Amino acid sequence: MAILVIAEHDNDSLRSATRNTVAAAARIGGDIHVLVAGMNCAQAAQAAAKLAGVVKVIFADAPHYADQTAENLAALIVPLVKAEGGAYDYVLAPATGAGKNLMPRIAALLDVAQISDIVAVESADTFVRPIYAGNVLVTVRSIDAVKVITVRTTAFDAAGEEGYAVVESITAGPDLGQSKLVGREVSKSLRPELIAARVIVSGGRGLGNGENYHKLLEPLADKLGAALGASRAAVDAGFVPNDYQVGQTGKIVAPQLYIAIGVSGAIQHLAGMKDSKIIVAINKDPDAPIFQVADFGLVGDLFEVVPQLTAALK
Repeated sequence: MAILVIAEHDNDSLRSATRNTVAAAARIGGDIHVLVAGMNCAQAAQAAAKLAGVVKVIFADAPHYADQTAENLAALIVPLVKAEGGAYDYVLAPATGAGKNLMPRIAALLDVAQISDIVAVESADTFVRPIYAGNVLVTVRSIDAVKVITVRTTAFDAAGEEGYAVVESITAGPDLGQSKLVGREVSKSLRPELIAARVIVSGGRGLGNGENYHKLLEPLADKLGAALGASRAAVDAGFVPNDYQVGQTGKIVAPQLYIAIGVSGAIQHLAGMKDSKIIVAINKDPDAPIFQVADFGLVGDLFEVVPQLTAALK
């Protein structure tokens, strides 16, 4: 069996989601190849070659891959998969915004059903994925010749870096010219990236306003070296930007420690964080749904409790 993992990168370094996707591919078994397509991305290809379990890195470097648009990537990937004799039995990508944009196109061109957001591998053709906002896990079996899969990266530990894969350069595919990246806004922060953070301090509507959010949560996050997150209600109310949102329509996270402050625990929010290793909830409502998933819960006024907690940390 041969598995093709589509790498996510910034044309310089690999994104962490690629490492988790390689780990998921290793659970399936077989030869793992990683495709790195971009512009001036040789360094990312070399980083992929070091990932444990990878036997080959396929490297495509061309100007029309600089923005890694789904149309041009699909035009490169589908012929690779369809190569004589059937080159690949699986195509895997992270279930990120980029992966969710690319993989349905690949599945359609291959005329197979996509298996989305897997959280476990039962066997070579059987996978587990969440439905109903993560409240139900279903086990699905695919009989397609090529299995197109997106991976919930928080469900798999990142692959190590003890590999020594071969890097093979290939001819670029066509530039279809069907879409063009007009602009990109990249948020910069001294804090850890939300989806990769080991500790997250998250705030909800209970904080009242954006000023309270920053005043109460930032000092706590600073002491813990944590990333900041928020519920959809807090984002919709304008407390913080969209890229802070954790949940079904935001970012899926699974840190070692998740501290939910003033978060009621709506089902959409729980879908994005309930796989966290330890969940701490602070809320004045003892019946808040967040306490149903919390390992430690404190019923109290967050405006009193949070400053006390921050002061107690050294």
